Amino acid sequence: MTSTGRQTSSYDADGVVAEVSRPDGDPRGVAVVAHGAGGDRNAVILRAIAAELCDRGLVVARIDLPYRQRRPKGPPSPSTAAADREGIVAACAAFRGESSGPLIVGGHSYGGRQASMAVAEDAELADGLLLTSYPLHPPGKPERLRTEHLPSVTTPTVIVHGSTDPFGTTAEMADAVALIAGPTRVVEIEKVGHDLKPDRKPTAALTADAVVEFLLTDGGRR
Repeated sequence: MTSTGRQTSSYDADGVVAEVSRPDGDPRGVAVVAHGAGGDRNAVILRAIAAELCDRGLVVARIDLPYRQRRPKGPPSPSTAAADREGIVAACAAFRGESSGPLIVGGHSYGGRQASMAVAEDAELADGLLLTSYPLHPPGKPERLRTEHLPSVTTPTVIVHGSTDPFGTTAEMADAVALIAGPTRVVEIEKVGHDLKPDRKPTAALTADAVVEFLLTDGGRR
């Protein structure tokens, strides 16, 4: 790991609300990450990943999705999912200029799902996609797969998955990843579920390693 200083500040403009961590020196890229259905920009998993990515030289924006900006608690509504994707697009536009390097978009669970749908709709949105605990199906309902858009994802993608995640088994996740049109790398965290336990496991460090090795090099973008 490359250790650097970092400063974090709040951002609130043009419908984008975020905490932005910036490394000392010239950043090598930008990451825009969104929270899961029950969280916000200060979710433990996002803070852990942001710290690791920033220590590796990336500007990291942890954003509040539009539904969370409207109300501090509660899950998103399917009827406003398109607006949440628009919020992700707006955040990418707001922070792309922070670095001449690649822009990576993604997030945890619901946030990652909406980011994946956004890049499926517009491949130029980002240079890399980061999905942590992709919610492949509702727990106990494997027939309700959320995979329709995956064949349209051509962006290089890192997927971080807990081996005991009730939203998708390792085998189910492998089948889903095979649908993604672009290059992929899967990081499996053993003996953790949907929250990925960043306080007990090296989840954030392994995630950041994969981002740097796969999304910030030519390997993931060929």
